[in-house]
Amino acid sequence: MTMRRPEVTWRWGAYAIVVLGCGVALLGAPAAPRGAAPEFGAQARADVTAAAGAHLDGEPGPLRASIEPAGSAADLAAVSSPAGAGGVAPAIAPDASGAPAAPVSGADVTEPADRLAPPLRRATFAFSGDTLPHDPVIESARRHGGGAFDFAPMFARIAPIVEWADLAICHLETPIAPDGEPLSPAPRYGVPKEVTTGIAAAGYDRCSTASNHSLDRGTVGIDATVTALLGAGLSQTGIARSPQESSTPVVLDVAGIRVSHLSYSWSFNGFNLPAGQPWRANLIDSRRIVGDAAASRAAGAEVVIVSLHWGNEGVTAVTPYQRRVAGEVLGSGAVDVIVGHHAHVIQPIEQVNGRWVVFGMGNTLSNMPTGAVPGANTQDGIIATVAIAEQADGSFVVEQPIVYPTWVDREGGHVIRPVLTDLADASTPASIRAQLQVSLDRTRDVVGDFIFEG
Repeated sequence: MTMRRPEVTWRWGAYAIVVLGCGVALLGAPAAPRGAAPEFGAQARADVTAAAGAHLDGEPGPLRASIEPAGSAADLAAVSSPAGAGGVAPAIAPDASGAPAAPVSGADVTEPADRLAPPLRRATFAFSGDTLPHDPVIESARRHGGGAFDFAPMFARIAPIVEWADLAICHLETPIAPDGEPLSPAPRYGVPKEVTTGIAAAGYDRCSTASNHSLDRGTVGIDATVTALLGAGLSQTGIARSPQESSTPVVLDVAGIRVSHLSYSWSFNGFNLPAGQPWRANLIDSRRIVGDAAASRAAGAEVVIVSLHWGNEGVTAVTPYQRRVAGEVLGSGAVDVIVGHHAHVIQPIEQVNGRWVVFGMGNTLSNMPTGAVPGANTQDGIIATVAIAEQADGSFVVEQPIVYPTWVDREGGHVIRPVLTDLADASTPASIRAQLQVSLDRTRDVVGDFIFEG
């Protein structure tokens, strides 16, 4: 038979007595919420859920429930009893003497019935900086794959952090080279499609794609990029293959919260959008961003996240342009949080109009420093994580970001090293450990108040 939804709940000590229509169940204290910051180096996400249910094969009748104190291994135990007459109350756990406590009948319950409120929702998110496969990175992928391209080993060490999040979002800065066309380096990139499977293998769910390189390989490059991402199981926002793909709001279900994610770039490196196809890639325009966010909310989004490709390359300081755009977008109330990339170095994290902005997350994967962007800090990146929590009034709060520093090991096959994990690993070579410590010190100088401290 189909179990009916809970109808009435009485509060009793640390427990809730729920009348299900087909019986009675006692619920213990709730489990810890999902989304607590992961221990660095953990091999799986923290995924704590509480579920309760019962299935009766016979006729409806009284349900006998056994319970354990709150905080014990069992949050709920419900065992059905045979059908019978009378309102037999659930058995109660023994008292301190070990003797069973007296049953409580319905007549003994004097407090008014209280409806069981649905649990407040909470979701966790992870964001990372530029994925920019320069030629040396591509050659490392060829070596990892024994002649074929395999980017997965580069991302493998950060997978435990990425996989922890309910929604993990990367930034793919470069277009994919169309099938049958050659790869191409800077300044007009066209990279192997296998980079998308490497990103997916790390546990990412989605990528932002609007960047100054969006039009490097023309509209066929845009088509190839979206198709490759979708083929790897990754959704994306920022570029589009059709007007419908561009204009239709996408609302994601993230741990029960309806979320929209949008992506825009400050420039296309001098290239113009094709005539009659302005929907091909998204440029930063505050009024458009606010309008798109409003359309997403009208389509059902409860939270809107915006990825912005902005800032000055190689410059840690936030520019006046970044501050102006952040103020205009967040001042609208339509956007909840902004995450940024493009500068290729880590930039500060601040609140603007009471909402969080991660101005720049550095490089996740690249061969920088290069002649164009000097500085060892271009090997540094962060995975920025946030939890978004529903409040009692139905609104949502973005909690303070927590970041996990990363560093690209250019001499070790362009492996992305989780700095805290590898510093804590006794097997990390001393030479690598020294570089990780220097990288961590640089990252602390910019976002030290937000680094995960265990």
